[in-house]
Amino acid sequence: MLVMRGGHRFPWPVIWALALAAGSAACASTGAVPKPFPVPGGSAPARAAPTDAAPPPGAVTPIPAPAPPRGPRSAIDGYALVGTALALRGTPYRDGGTDLSGFDCSGFTQYVFAQHGVALPREVRDQFRVGKSVKPEEVAAGDMIFFTTTAPGATHVAIAIGGDQFVHAPSSTGVVRIERIGSSYWAPRYLGARRLGN
Repeated sequence: MLVMRGGHRFPWPVIWALALAAGSAACASTGAVPKPFPVPGGSAPARAAPTDAAPPPGAVTPIPAPAPPRGPRSAIDGYALVGTALALRGTPYRDGGTDLSGFDCSGFTQYVFAQHGVALPREVRDQFRVGKSVKPEEVAAGDMIFFTTTAPGATHVAIAIGGDQFVHAPSSTGVVRIERIGSSYWAPRYLGARRLGN
């Protein structure tokens, strides 16, 4: 079958080949490599400069995908937050630390949540007052877990990663690492969990 366009006749296979070539070129135009988790301190992806040039005659113009709805942020993506926290494993412990040169426990949680647009207070006891309380059997990825270690009340904070595990900045071995809530050390010191968002 032939298709008339601008006084010219084109067979259907030519039309399909042109459309396929235009569609496949749009998919690989940036050369960007997707990352599985947010990278703290990473830069925003480069955007192509807008152009006012009109497309050439007969060019296939792709239809842009609809933008996701924008509105108030009601929940935190616990798995994305955990991805950020896990990417920091091995970062050294530093008393009073709040950045990539080293973290203490509350500096670590404050930094991780900040990467997701959530401002936390600096001190453990103040972080224990934000969000809503979560029952131990309902703790989920991204919840903050609190322990009483050096004094009565909340003195240590970590981020739940799912199951019986959490990630935190302890001082004993000097690096951000994963541990188990049910371990002989942490289980008797468990104080509670808090969840931000819904």
